[in-house]
Amino acid sequence: MYQWRKFEFFEEKFAGKCSIPEDVAGDVTCCSSGRGKIIVGCDNGAVSLLDRGLKFNYGFQAHSSSVLFLQQLKQRNYLVTVGEDEQISPQLSSMCLKVFDLDKMQPEGSSTSSPECVQILRIFTNQYPEAKITSFLVLEEAPPILLIAIGLDNGSIYGIKGDIARERIKRFKLEVYSHTDKSQSSIMGMGFRVDGQATQLFAVTPTSVSLFSLQTEPYSRNTLDQIGCNSNAVAMTDRSQELMIGRDEAVYFYEVDGRGPCWAFEGEKKFLGWFRGYLLCVIADHRSNKNTFNIYDLKNRLIAHSLVTKEVSQMLCEWGNIILIMADKSALCIGEKDMESKLDMLFKKNLYTVAINLVQSQQADAAATAEVLRKYGDHLYSKQEYDEAMAQYINTIGHLEPSYVIQKFLDAQRIYNLTNYLEKLHEKGLASKDHTTLLLNCYTKLKDVEKLNVFIKREDGIGEHKFDVETAIRVCRAANYHEHAMYVAKKAGRHEWYLKILLEDLGSYEEALQYISSLEPSQAGVTVKEYGKILIEHKPDDTIEILMRLCTEDAELAKRGSSSGLYTSMLPSPVDFLNIFIHHPEALMNFLEQYTNKVKDSPAQVEIHNTLLELYLSNDLDFPLISQANIDEPTNSRGGRPSAPAVMSRPKTNGKLSVYQKDLNREKYHQERLQKGLRLLKTAWPSDLEHPLYDVDLAIILCEMNEFKEGLLYLYEKMKLFKEVTACYMQAHDHEGLIACCKRLGDSGKGGDPSLWADVLKYFGELGEDCSKEVKEVLTYIERDDILPPIIVLQTLSNNPCLTLSVIKDYIARKLEQESKLIEDDRKAIDKYQEETLAMRKEIQDLRTNARIFQLSKCTACTFTLDLPAVHFMCMHSFHLRCLGDNEKECPECAPEYRSVLETKRSLEQNSKDQDQFFNKVKNSKDGFSVIAEYFGKGIISKTRIRGNGTLGAGNLSSSSGF
Repeated sequence: MYQWRKFEFFEEKFAGKCSIPEDVAGDVTCCSSGRGKIIVGCDNGAVSLLDRGLKFNYGFQAHSSSVLFLQQLKQRNYLVTVGEDEQISPQLSSMCLKVFDLDKMQPEGSSTSSPECVQILRIFTNQYPEAKITSFLVLEEAPPILLIAIGLDNGSIYGIKGDIARERIKRFKLEVYSHTDKSQSSIMGMGFRVDGQATQLFAVTPTSVSLFSLQTEPYSRNTLDQIGCNSNAVAMTDRSQELMIGRDEAVYFYEVDGRGPCWAFEGEKKFLGWFRGYLLCVIADHRSNKNTFNIYDLKNRLIAHSLVTKEVSQMLCEWGNIILIMADKSALCIGEKDMESKLDMLFKKNLYTVAINLVQSQQADAAATAEVLRKYGDHLYSKQEYDEAMAQYINTIGHLEPSYVIQKFLDAQRIYNLTNYLEKLHEKGLASKDHTTLLLNCYTKLKDVEKLNVFIKREDGIGEHKFDVETAIRVCRAANYHEHAMYVAKKAGRHEWYLKILLEDLGSYEEALQYISSLEPSQAGVTVKEYGKILIEHKPDDTIEILMRLCTEDAELAKRGSSSGLYTSMLPSPVDFLNIFIHHPEALMNFLEQYTNKVKDSPAQVEIHNTLLELYLSNDLDFPLISQANIDEPTNSRGGRPSAPAVMSRPKTNGKLSVYQKDLNREKYHQERLQKGLRLLKTAWPSDLEHPLYDVDLAIILCEMNEFKEGLLYLYEKMKLFKEVTACYMQAHDHEGLIACCKRLGDSGKGGDPSLWADVLKYFGELGEDCSKEVKEVLTYIERDDILPPIIVLQTLSNNPCLTLSVIKDYIARKLEQESKLIEDDRKAIDKYQEETLAMRKEIQDLRTNARIFQLSKCTACTFTLDLPAVHFMCMHSFHLRCLGDNEKECPECAPEYRSVLETKRSLEQNSKDQDQFFNKVKNSKDGFSVIAEYFGKGIISKTRIRGNGTLGAGNLSSSSGF
């Protein structure tokens, strides 16, 4: 015991002024704790409940005589007591077991109340003879089932199991050891152990330690030891459920299979207990007649608290504290200090090893453990024990900021310790990019190629990402360890870094192309996007070959029928690689031409055609010969290109092509590209497609920007923008082409737009120069199709001062003759219609004023002689009454014609309400006035009718006359 270190990890609470309240009158015989209360039983039969700080709450009379044992249940607020009551008869024992429900209070007098006693049991019966009770224990099984064990001085244990409150119980008896001397067979202590569904009971006598298995009947007994104890220094641990026995020489632990470890503490053990992993022990020293209360930390082999006390009567734990009740009713309340206070105490004594063991044994969080290790490491570092300090710092990885340790070991003399720390950091996968950089720099500073190889080339390094791959590659490149950098990049699958080293550091373009060819298509595509600019610059043909294989590989497979549709859709598009040709447009044109020749139905053909059009129509596309010759071109005094005469005067210079010849080649190349562009515009817009396989707006913009007239005319004509076509000819002052265009596009019979001739005439009228020949030809087509009235023609051409009257004299003469003839025909028609109208009005007046004489002698229907009754119609038809239908009021002969007239009139009235139809006819007609006149002539416009409200409104007049 004297070899153990002593510390004050506990402290006395309430300033040492705790004591049993005066309300507890008798001597304390038993105690129990639980549910935030301490329950005290006295020799006068009273039970008192104490709150925190041992303050009296309330008390009640549980037994008439002494309370021997009591236990507070945990799951339900029940109190089980054992005590003496009045003896009712000589046959019945006075020893009773009572169960109180502390949640139910019943009045007792006027000023006090007591809990309800739900059950009273006589412990001793005829089958269970009376003996002295030496120990008592209650186990809460599944509520409301209780298991009660009562130990006697004769070596027997009485058991009661069941629902005590409802007296649904079963009694049983266990025999531990029968000895003639009762002092050697008394049950000194018991302990329940629950292992899953199995329940076991430890029983301790002065001469034995036994274990009963209560799983099945008959209950079996196993003797664990032939030595017991003579006092009630028996307790159970909380988690491992081991039995503790205190003897004079040591404290023994027992498990189900026998005696376990023992701890040698000299002195008589009066009380044993277990509190949060600590062993509580009250030891009596008969030489000094003093009691010592010790708290042992068995894991760390230290005494957490030691205190000399008076004679202890009871020991229990509640409220997170340890309560000792003395024989004189004084009390001690001892609580554990917080972890920070305990560690500060150890740090002041530089007991870092003890502190580490302490936090680990009490299962402190990893951060608290790391903090203790850090302080220990700082202590060793201050003593210049760098190796030992680093060993502690390594244990803090994951909790301590690595920069804290790294800063301490940046000195060159401690680079080995720093390397060790960084290696451990990488092994645990907690290293950042900076840590990887620092470790690799340490290797390069030490020139330790072997360790560098181990770090870089170990099998599990990259697979488990023990270091940042990108950082490792960057550092190895900076230190000229290109082989290591390439190894890391290749094994990690960082193809972009592998190619970066090949291309930028080593200049191995052919090897880079071979490496790209060996990759999977998806990876090869990504790498080409990243480094295609460099490859195009140095190896354009080989790069284009790789791109063609990437973009068209499935086309060949599809022809063989071995390519899936899914794979085809995942194939990269040439559009994805446009950025690598940013400084090499000719190579881009070559690549796209090869692709379009091989793949006819690419999903990205619109974008591809757009790009090709831009390349074909561009005026400043770099020409290979020009880019090579610009170096040798002379400059003028202002630093610009030489003038045209100077170029012409120098046909050759030093055996190279002259500037003039280069310009000719450039122009020839430009014209070839323009022809390709025009061919693309036509082939990418088949006649069976409504929209082309390129962006029309973009194509128009490109043609306008690069002044490509042929392409622009084709697009406008294809889009039926005939006015824009003529505008192009007008802008170019191409009169012959303009008239030819109008002949082709101005014929309405072939889907053309006749209004083009009007635009052409207006153009010549505003031209301001002599164009008599063209105007005469235009007037021929205007006259043929009757496109414009003569007055408009005169007004239009009058704006050109260069035109004479002779240009339109013949046209005007012919138009006047035609108009005169039309006027004469209209006058004859008017006279005819007037005569017919007068005759009709005269006939109507005659019908209204004069009598009508019917002279027909035969029936019009049956042609027999007409006799009465007969019906005569105003149309001069007569019928037998029998020849007509019932209620027939119309002439059968004239009715169909009359209905046809009425239907036509009704149709005209309906059409007069359709405004959209009227305006469409006016808009689409050559002569809108004739349409309006036709509507007036049919009588469906400008007539008025009287509405139901007496007002006049536009509409049709209906005739009320009949036959």
